[in-house]
Amino acid sequence: MALSDLTSYPPPSRRLRLGMVGGGRGALVGHWHWIGARISNRWDLVAGALSADPEVAKASGRDWLLAEDRIYTDFNEMARAEAARSDGIEAVAICTPNVSHRAIAESFMKHGIDIICDKPMTMTPTDSNALIALQAQTGLVFAVTHPYTYHPMARQARQMVARGDVGTIRQCLVEYAQDWATGPEDPNSKPQSWRRDPAKIGRASATGDIGTHCLHMIEFVTGLRVNKLRADFHICGAPKNMEDTAFLSLRFENGAPGSMWLSQAAPGNACGLTFRIFGDKGALYWDQENPEVLRFTPLNQPEQRLIRGHGAGVVPEVERMLRLPRGHGEALSDAWGNLYTEIAIAVEARRLGKNIPPGFLALADVQEGARGVRFIHAAADSHEAGGIWTELS
Repeated sequence: MALSDLTSYPPPSRRLRLGMVGGGRGALVGHWHWIGARISNRWDLVAGALSADPEVAKASGRDWLLAEDRIYTDFNEMARAEAARSDGIEAVAICTPNVSHRAIAESFMKHGIDIICDKPMTMTPTDSNALIALQAQTGLVFAVTHPYTYHPMARQARQMVARGDVGTIRQCLVEYAQDWATGPEDPNSKPQSWRRDPAKIGRASATGDIGTHCLHMIEFVTGLRVNKLRADFHICGAPKNMEDTAFLSLRFENGAPGSMWLSQAAPGNACGLTFRIFGDKGALYWDQENPEVLRFTPLNQPEQRLIRGHGAGVVPEVERMLRLPRGHGEALSDAWGNLYTEIAIAVEARRLGKNIPPGFLALADVQEGARGVRFIHAAADSHEAGGIWTELS
């Protein structure tokens, strides 16, 4: 299958070898990576340093049926050992708290291993710039995991905006609402505790955790950059030392206004990432909790409900992302599968010297990862200055 064929992904020549740092027992995000890799059918997970706790790392490796000599307790040791093997890993997934991303990525990049990194990519813009420079020096693939844009109907929305279906964009709203931080936090939950620790997560909590997904989604779908924002951070759930809620005003590069609402203390919401895009010819609405449906309302015409599946208005760029016919629901696991498919195509192309046509893949790269970090710092700057308008470069 040629890469010029928009309706299909090219078949793999073989499965690539994947390693993972973090993501062991009790870490949900590691299971998303593992599920995505399995669904894509393009990866074999063969090595891991799955926890900072040596005993948990060993137990997690056995849970995932890794060979004993490829269960590591130190990521630097893993990078050295895997690079020295003829069957060593070709990419590593970094599924750890933000504070360790730069060090882990640098260790593996210096050994020629491609990178799959959770967001936010780093703690600071300085750290991001260091990774940008190292990626430019090595030429390695550096993918940042924004899986929500790999839902087919989010990709459908992007293509519809690009071909002019909504016309000139006049305003946008994006939100991400959860409720897990409404009540007192569980003192035994490591994922909860590190997400409220500035030493591990940086200057913002909910804004970095879910706000980066919102920024990437709205810019991905609209094709417009946010160049100014103002932010107010709040604690709307049980008392805690960092924000669980944020309200942001946005200004897009074409002058259109926007808003972003983020909350992890909104009872009745589980994973409510939604966007509303309004142009002078129509509007689009999508909700991640109901990902199969994209609502399109042309101006002065009846609303259309586009449903994930083959044909019936689905564009060629979305056809290649589909696994099941309509009526058989796909979900976030399938979005992760699409993400890992595109990462595999990028890694294989780099390693075999293949060219990928511009725009064929939609991976968030090291530059997009750095933008997410700048967004967090711009929002924190704005909040700390009383909610003033702040540039986002």
